[in-house]
Formats: sequence, structure tokens, C-alpha cells
Amino acid sequence: MTDGLFRKIDHGSTADEAVRQIEFLLLDGVLSSGDRLPSERELADQLSISRPVLRDALKELESRGLVESRHGGGTFVADLIGQVFSKPVAELVARYERSTRDYLEYRRELEGFAAAMAAARATADDRERLSAIGDALRSAFERDDFQAEIDGDIELHNAVGEAAHNIILIHTLRACYKLLAEGIFYHKRMILDLPGSREAILTQHLDIIAAILSGDAPAARQASERHIDYVAGAVKAARRASERKFVSGLRKIQRETATLKSRVRSRESKG
Repeated sequence: MTDGLFRKIDHGSTADEAVRQIEFLLLDGVLSSGDRLPSERELADQLSISRPVLRDALKELESRGLVESRHGGGTFVADLIGQVFSKPVAELVARYERSTRDYLEYRRELEGFAAAMAAARATADDRERLSAIGDALRSAFERDDFQAEIDGDIELHNAVGEAAHNIILIHTLRACYKLLAEGIFYHKRMILDLPGSREAILTQHLDIIAAILSGDAPAARQASERHIDYVAGAVKAARRASERKFVSGLRKIQRETATLKSRVRSRESKG
């Protein structure tokens, strides 16, 4: 994954340049939390520095919490996003519907901004990636592969954020999607189970991609905002459907219990 990311260092007398190269890749989101760096030998060779110099560089990065060494497993990018909410706060947030509304309201503005910037700034590589994601989303829809649709959804939103080429935006969006992946606000499967939602969401995603590929920033923003508006409505509808199902289940239990009691009383009276 990291082959070709590192450049040879012309003046390798210190570890500073190696530190700066890895910092740059972390800052721009090229390397993400959990990514494994090349082995010590490979990385020293790619950077054209000695292994002792590389060790000094990695030690500096580790002391600042940017990478971590795992015994016998190599060096990995640390959890750069971290814990957005403490466990007690996350549990509190998850209990209240207002939190989901606020989360989606925040994402609407952030993702609309990101989509507009992506339309203006996307490189040829960014556009190629977005096209490939669109193809993968279509394929997942045709196969009825819910998990692939969910994975593709997250990948698309990350790709749009990265195509905006704003380092603060990239890391902020990743924090947003980490909360979503952890099911703090809602589970995406609950939306996909709604009638017609899969078709609607696919169309919305493809609209976002098309607007970015055409370089139309206002259209990209509008497509992104329409998507979040739909998700907000779908979450609300899914919760109402779940509540109705729950109440119907309780009524069924009550009816069955009443019927059973009636039968018992009937048998007792006959006995």
C-alpha cells in the first residue's frame, strides 16, 4: 500500500527529512490510522538513509503519538482521529434523536462544502477514483449486496472529502464517518431496508459524482445537500416504522396472552 510513497533523501545525515516526509503523508490523509509502514529495511532503502537514522525518525514520530510499533508486527500509523466522544458521552448522544438531527445538519453543511470544493479541485486521479466508486455502487445495487453498498457509501464520502484537498476538512470528515461506522447515530442498514431507498440513494450518489466530474461546484453542493436531506427523512421514517413494528408486536403478544387465558378459563369452567 505504501510502495512509491517515499522519496529518496538527498542529505540524509539526520532523521528530520524522514520525519517531515511521513508527517506530510499523515497530514494530507495519504496514510490513515492503522496503515502499516514498510519494513525498516524497505523504508530505509526507499528513503536512502541508514537504518539507525530511520529508527531515530520513527522514535520521534512515536513519541508524538503519530505512529506505533507493534512487537513482531512492524510500525503502524496510530489512531489519528482518536475518540471523538468519551464512552459515557457517546452513550448519552446515542439515546437522543436530537443528536442525530444535529449530526446530519452538521454533515449537510460540511459535505456540501466538500463536494463544491471537490468539483473545483479534483485531479485526474480523484476523478478516476470517483468514477470507479460509482461503478462499484451500481454493481453492488444490481447484486443486492447491502454490505457492499454500505461500504461504498462510506468510501464515496471519504473520496469526495479527499478530492476537496483541504487537510482540515479531510480529518474532520473522517471523524464524522468514524462516529457513523460505530453506530453512534444510526445504522445505515435501517435506511436501506426502507422501500425504494436503495434506488434513491444510488441515484443521489451518482448525481454527486456526475456533478464533481463535470466540475459544476453549485450542482455538486446541491446534490450533496439533497442526499443528506433524504437521509435525514429516511432515518426519521425508519425509526417510525420500527416503533410501529414494536407496538404491533406488543399488541400481538397481548392478544395471544388474552386468548390463552380465555382458553384456560374455558377449560376450567368445563372441568
